[in-house]
Amino acid sequence: MTDISTADGVVRGRRGRRVSRWRSIPYAAPPIGGLRFRAPQPVEPWSGIRQATEFTSAAMQHRSGSRTGPRTYQPTSEDALTLNVTAPATPAATPRPVLVFIHGGGYLTGTSALALYSGARLAVRGDVVVVSLNYRLGAFGYIDFGEFGTPEHPFDTNLGLRDQVAALEWVRTNIAAFGGDPDNVTIFGESAGAHAVLSLLATPAAKGLFHQAISQSPPADWAMTVAEARAFARRCVDALGVTPDTATTALRTASANDIRRAVDRTLNRLLQEQPGLFPVCPVVDGDFLPRAPIDAIAEGTAHRVPLIIGTNRDEGTLFARFIDELPTTPDRLRAALARSGDDVESRIAAAYSGYPRPKAAVRAGGDFTFWRPSVTVMEGHSRHAPTYAYRYDFAPRALHLAGLGATHATELIPVFGGGATPFGRALTAAGGRRGLLTVTDQFQDNWLTFARTGAPLPSWPAYTEARRSTLVIDYPSRLEHDPDKAKRLAWHGVRVPTLI
Repeated sequence: MTDISTADGVVRGRRGRRVSRWRSIPYAAPPIGGLRFRAPQPVEPWSGIRQATEFTSAAMQHRSGSRTGPRTYQPTSEDALTLNVTAPATPAATPRPVLVFIHGGGYLTGTSALALYSGARLAVRGDVVVVSLNYRLGAFGYIDFGEFGTPEHPFDTNLGLRDQVAALEWVRTNIAAFGGDPDNVTIFGESAGAHAVLSLLATPAAKGLFHQAISQSPPADWAMTVAEARAFARRCVDALGVTPDTATTALRTASANDIRRAVDRTLNRLLQEQPGLFPVCPVVDGDFLPRAPIDAIAEGTAHRVPLIIGTNRDEGTLFARFIDELPTTPDRLRAALARSGDDVESRIAAAYSGYPRPKAAVRAGGDFTFWRPSVTVMEGHSRHAPTYAYRYDFAPRALHLAGLGATHATELIPVFGGGATPFGRALTAAGGRRGLLTVTDQFQDNWLTFARTGAPLPSWPAYTEARRSTLVIDYPSRLEHDPDKAKRLAWHGVRVPTLI
């Protein structure tokens, strides 16, 4: 056991041979009762020793999202504003760089309790401290019920984003006690977590709380205006089966699962009605989030810290096969492009060989959601701060045989060193183990060097609009300048759908 004194009290973790772990440390008060739909509040300090050896709850979500193993699920609760710390077991000679991971899941699902996210292999290899966190999801983190609040019972906006800022404030205050350096913090995330990284870049309250950022496969132009967000919230209230006059009381007192189910039903209908639109995301409220992240980055009003950003070659295949959310068919992509001009689909057809056949449509739908807006971020941020672009192309033979290739989220395996786990060994049983281990070394060496120095290895040049240098991570990897130029030009000027 290992005890650490934090600003709120003593936490007891578990010391292993190589790493020490502290799990489910609260960074904000439980957002329950009168704190539901309110900004995160300070933790109530405790006396004595708080056990931090086991995970508690994941944020409220459908049970399937809190799966932690083939047959295991983490319990869910509104009381889930906690984080985890993994550090080398040996004492730090000097303060260690800190990496803070924000999980993905479409702002609807996910948990920091996945074994992969512990960061133990990163901590040992890089002599760093790794933090992972939970934040409010779905109905409780990313729906703007503000118009149903009252002066006595207001409802705040951007609760999941506010939670992430509160977690970073906890890191600034407490991480030195765990051997970490509060003046060298790198935030990194995947998918919605990668979008959260970009949102934090655009959040004034996050200024100075991190010093480098890594965004892995962000749907970078997700953002809702207040009008759009409240229109969606009204639909959710309707689905809850209450009138606007009774909504305030219902939102404060209804069961968490009833509210979650109402939002899930509303979202599922909207995804079919308006492909390419995703309303469960941060709100440009003019206050906590003054500008859409992609716009703030382009304008230079975002935090000017070094950024790594990239996507995977086959982002769309996972969604076409398992998660029916993206415009990965010609009809749905055509609907998603409706605001972008009559010639857009012909440009896409010319750039994607074989379109509108299914394989090309899936590639185009994945690029529409992830790569297209990420290029805009690369361009915008590179004008104001060091920016490093990558594309992940590697896939073991099993993923190719499954028709998935280098699909969404698969880069997490080498980033966290998952190739050494039983899952990683099973994934490479049909071939590709040497490639996965080599790619793992490249990912981790670059990510850790970036966290330590603010730049990746010297072999990876910064992105500029003149050269568009991009590290294509494969076996072997290579450097390309302006990869897929024809596709990039075809997407120019494309706009995402709006709710109203």
